[in-house]
Amino acid sequence: MNARFEWDVALLGPLFLDYGFAGLDAVPQNGTEVFADTVGLSPGGIANLAVASARLGLRTSMAAPFGNDVFGDWCWSVLQDQEGIDLSHSRRLDGYATPITVAVASDEDRSMITYAPGAEDAAQALQIATSARAVLVDLKSLRLASDAGWWRRAAGEGALLFADIGWDSSERWQLSDLDALSSCHAFTPNEREAMAYTRTDDPVAAARALADRVPLVVVTRGGDGVVAIDSAAGEEVQMPALKVDVVDPTGAGDVFGAALVRAHLAGLALADQVAFATLASGIAVTRRGSALSAPGWGDIAAWWSETRSVGDAALRARYAFLDVMIPPAPHLDVIPAPESLQYTAPMRGTR
Repeated sequence: MNARFEWDVALLGPLFLDYGFAGLDAVPQNGTEVFADTVGLSPGGIANLAVASARLGLRTSMAAPFGNDVFGDWCWSVLQDQEGIDLSHSRRLDGYATPITVAVASDEDRSMITYAPGAEDAAQALQIATSARAVLVDLKSLRLASDAGWWRRAAGEGALLFADIGWDSSERWQLSDLDALSSCHAFTPNEREAMAYTRTDDPVAAARALADRVPLVVVTRGGDGVVAIDSAAGEEVQMPALKVDVVDPTGAGDVFGAALVRAHLAGLALADQVAFATLASGIAVTRRGSALSAPGWGDIAAWWSETRSVGDAALRARYAFLDVMIPPAPHLDVIPAPESLQYTAPMRGTR
């Protein structure tokens, strides 16, 4: 997309193996057993953003620690061979167990159990040693990074830093966690994180407070939609979520973030950026799995074709920009999350 940069997107962070259960017949309680209608296996963690970026045609490079075990083997094969992600800055580590997350989706939300000894330390030992138009980062990881200079150098070389932030399990919500926003172009927290850090009780008020720290703030609100503020342009957008049948919301926020980057790099207006990211995440939640639920261009083209035929006028008007944005066919189907640990044959061509 731009010959000046080696990659469109670069990412650094811990990798997880995600095992997601959805369609539970009851809420789990101590001493009981519940059954799920569906289960999906997928690379997770930083891979959520990497796969979502690659499936939207972004040249994607990922730096992550991989366990030297069967789970690490499978994740490496899926990401490199199936999804076409550059792993030249990732590392296989002897004695390092692949972190595992079990996600349970219920009532259009999810809870997670994670085993990840040493994951953050292992990721912080890596660097992004490549040039990219955009770098997707976690704010707390930046603050703790062993070489904090790499991301400031990337910003100085013209990369746009799109920052997210994970849930603060200590619930202290220290404002120092946000210090690195001074080098970032965009911040994409969810509404609970945004309100906690700004000490507000309204996501719009939280977004407006964060807009003082960074040029672009996008606060995701799950089923309640999105609020976005471009402080440089003085523009604010509030957009509802798409009405879809939710199967598994795991990883949907990461799909939203990657799609936002794709739309931003394409030069779309703020409202169109938010609409595109909302569409991509809306498709993702209708599938099981985390990274492998991300849509490709074929999925987006199919949705747009149906919407133009039977969708309401407001929806057709809102997404008219897709006529220009969707690449020419053919579009290959993406490979979904498998229900067992097995290698999935790679698909060739563009998505």
